[in-house]
Amino acid sequence: MIKPILPSRETQVRFLRFLVVGGTAAVVQLSTLALFKLVLGPNVAFTLSFILATATHYSLNRFWALPSARRDTVQQLGEYLTTAGLSYLINLGLFRLCLSVIGLSVMWSAVVAVPPSTLVVFLLLNYRVFRHGRAAPGAAPGEN
Repeated sequence: MIKPILPSRETQVRFLRFLVVGGTAAVVQLSTLALFKLVLGPNVAFTLSFILATATHYSLNRFWALPSARRDTVQQLGEYLTTAGLSYLINLGLFRLCLSVIGLSVMWSAVVAVPPSTLVVFLLLNYRVFRHGRAAPGAAPGEN
């Protein structure tokens, strides 16, 4: 039998909150991209808007959508940044594909680039970076 991706009610709620956070981060990214593209090249504008959206995404996930019992904050931040880096590579690759190969505008290229990495990022954040399970008896903080 195939195990569902979102098996529990708690995981489903976390996913819905993650989507709200993602929507908020998307608004930050697209609004700052609209401003930055007026004075910067498309790649720099995309990168700066991605950084601002990522900071928003981390903060809202860490403290609201995916609250975590982990206490190893520095390691957690490193894991988050690694996940964000993967997300950036997926997003930038698709952004460049849409912009250069398909011929979409800067804004539409950014819109199309965001959704494909959403599920991958959620799974990494929910089950690794911001995991919500309780620590096993006798485990050190952050080892759950």
